[in-house]
Amino acid sequence: MASKPRVLIDLNIILDVLQKREPFFESSRQLLSAAETGVIHGFVAAHSITTLFYLIKKDKTVADARAIITSLLQFLEVVPVQQNTIEQALNLDFRDFEDAVQMISAVQAKMDYLVTRNTKDYQPEMLPVFDPVDFVASLNT
Repeated sequence: MASKPRVLIDLNIILDVLQKREPFFESSRQLLSAAETGVIHGFVAAHSITTLFYLIKKDKTVADARAIITSLLQFLEVVPVQQNTIEQALNLDFRDFEDAVQMISAVQAKMDYLVTRNTKDYQPEMLPVFDPVDFVASLNT
């Protein structure tokens, strides 16, 4: 049996589900469900967790933010962001520095895929980058 794909999930996917953002909710929910049920091995970058906490507590309580993140960490593993991650990301020619950090984090952690809704911002690809619709469809083939 082949090993489960290792997938770094971008923060925008998690936010789609938590905020029920349409038209992205369903495909993002399916992706997180694949991680939760063990179809894939899901990961999230460390810096995404701190951003997520901040965004949750803007609209909810600190206790809510802790509970939501604790729940996510039951099925998503955190990929570290270290000094060399930042240094390598600074050398990438990405428009968005956060995307560069995501990409280097994924490469350093030996991810098979990075799933995000803004695939065009991850050029050049250092590993396969999918949007959630296409990635979920690939799981069903």
